[in-house]
Amino acid sequence: MTQNRSSAVMQQRSEPHDSLDDFPTPPWATRALCEWLRDNLDEPLHAMTVREPAANRGHMVKPLSEYFAHVEPSDVHDYGVGYPVADYLWGPLPEMHDWTITNPPFRLAEQFIQRALQSSMEGVAVIVRSAFLEGKARYENLFKNTPPSYVLQFVERAPMCKGKIDPNVSSATAYSWIIWFPALDEVDTRLRWIEPCRKRLERSSDYEVRDEHESTE
Repeated sequence: MTQNRSSAVMQQRSEPHDSLDDFPTPPWATRALCEWLRDNLDEPLHAMTVREPAANRGHMVKPLSEYFAHVEPSDVHDYGVGYPVADYLWGPLPEMHDWTITNPPFRLAEQFIQRALQSSMEGVAVIVRSAFLEGKARYENLFKNTPPSYVLQFVERAPMCKGKIDPNVSSATAYSWIIWFPALDEVDTRLRWIEPCRKRLERSSDYEVRDEHESTE
C-alpha cells in the first residue's frame, strides 16, 4: 500500500484559489453514511430524494442511488459523465429535496452547507476533514448558530486522491460526516463513531474508472 507523504498528512490541503478541488469520495465511505442513516432514521431512505451538488464523476452518486429513491446530481464542471453543469452557489435557491449529501469543495464548504440547509427538508450531510470542526471563524459563521446534530467520525481512514479513487492509497487525514436536521429548533450535537466497515462495504466495481492524476490527500 502506498503511503501518503503529501502535506495533507499534517491535516493541510493546498489547492489554487480557482481549483476544482477534485478529491472524490470512496464509495464505501458514502455507503457507511447511508447505512447509519438507514439504521437511525424513522423514515426509510428509499422513500426520499437526495441532491448531490458536487457530483464530480459520480463516485458518491452511485452509492446514494443504492439507498435513496432518487438522486439529483450536478457539478460546476463537466466531468464527462452526463450530469447537469450548474453552479450550486449561484442564483435562486434550488428546489427543495429531502436530503443534500455531498463532499463540498474545501474552500467553499461553509457556503455549500448554508445553501443546503436552506434547500433540504430532512437533512444535510457533508464529508469533511475532521479538522473542519476547528476554527474561530467557522465556529462564529456556522457552528454557533447552526450546530450539527451528529458528527460521525470514521475509525478507519477514508483516503482521497486528487482526480481519482484508488484502493491502494493510504492517508493520515481523518474524515468525518457532519449531519444537520434543518427542521430541529434546538440541537445537542452528538459524536458517534463509524465502526470499521470498509471491507464489508467496498465493491471491486467501485474502482473500474481510473484517472491519470497521481497526487493524494
